[in-house]
Amino acid sequence: MLYLLAEWIEQTYAPPGFQVFQFSTVRAGLAAGTALLVALFAGKRIIIALRRRQLGETVREGEDAGAVSHAHKAGTPTMGGVVLLLALASGVLLWADLRNPFVWVALVATFWMGAFGFADDYIKVVRKRKEGIAPRVKIAGQLSLGVVVAVCVLFFLPRVDGTTTFTSLPLVTDGGIDYDFLSPLLGVEVGWLVYIVVVTFILTGVSNAVNLTDGLDGLTAGTAAFSMLAIVAMTYVTGNANLAEFVNDVFLPGTSELVIFGAALAAACFGFLWYNGYPAQVFMGDTGSLALGAAIGTLAILIKKELYLPVVGAVFFAETVSVIVQTGYFKYTKRKYGEGRRVFRMAPLHHHYEAMGVHESKIVIRFWIVTALLSILTLFLFRIR
Repeated sequence: MLYLLAEWIEQTYAPPGFQVFQFSTVRAGLAAGTALLVALFAGKRIIIALRRRQLGETVREGEDAGAVSHAHKAGTPTMGGVVLLLALASGVLLWADLRNPFVWVALVATFWMGAFGFADDYIKVVRKRKEGIAPRVKIAGQLSLGVVVAVCVLFFLPRVDGTTTFTSLPLVTDGGIDYDFLSPLLGVEVGWLVYIVVVTFILTGVSNAVNLTDGLDGLTAGTAAFSMLAIVAMTYVTGNANLAEFVNDVFLPGTSELVIFGAALAAACFGFLWYNGYPAQVFMGDTGSLALGAAIGTLAILIKKELYLPVVGAVFFAETVSVIVQTGYFKYTKRKYGEGRRVFRMAPLHHHYEAMGVHESKIVIRFWIVTALLSILTLFLFRIR
């Protein structure tokens, strides 16, 4: 909104200095500052409101009991993801070009899963039903989001000829691969169908992976922020014709506005960490974790960098794999030996280290460091072809 106002003033009155608002980097900095301030100042009031309404976390008992105790966290306000969403929306709506369709796809995707997460938190915290929304409802939301985002990319968003089903890939001479590679073999065009399936799988997987990572104070917000910084850097290159040509990457006109979105999201995460760091004053809940996963996945998909996610989001990937391995091995050994056995002391992975006696804050900091190093590695791979 403020960008459009500044653009109108510049075109109408041509005052000196207003031309700087044309640069996405300038507006990205302003959006990040706005999101950070909103998270810091509005966050405090939202936490007070959540505490006043006694919307606190309920510690699960059962499979986790005895191994790692989180009893001291009971009653901590949850649903703090609304802080992230409010901060993100403030930065993007004020400083992004709202005529850009990429911005709206990213925003709608984030708030779409944020709404499902909010419903889940509301049922758990307000209605006192620990099961939350039915798993099939959550999966339906993720699958529908994947289909919508894929269809938007294929048929509605601006694109360069030949890039519809093309995606970037590290260490590939041509700069990437095309999902339409099966069409010549089958004699029929199937690239669009493969693309929809892949995008839906990625968005479902990433949103669930980020949700699984949300188990320690500051863990998800910090890892998401560092991952987003790497994605923002790649977004800037993808939206700049000269830089994209220099690194042999695909150029997508209009994606430079997503730099504002990514910068605002990273800053919102850092602002949220002010209250979510150990010991946490608020938890993001599914409202925040599902929304963050959708935002990270959607942004990577829109700039054709979804195949970089296993590297830049390796922490999220490892958390998910640990749950799959633990569950699968437990069921297999129970069926074969009559008694379930475990690979990890607990799953997801961060709880395994907790059960080993590593302090929560040390686990979180180490996961941040790993994510920061992986973000640097991602940018290195992005440059090497």
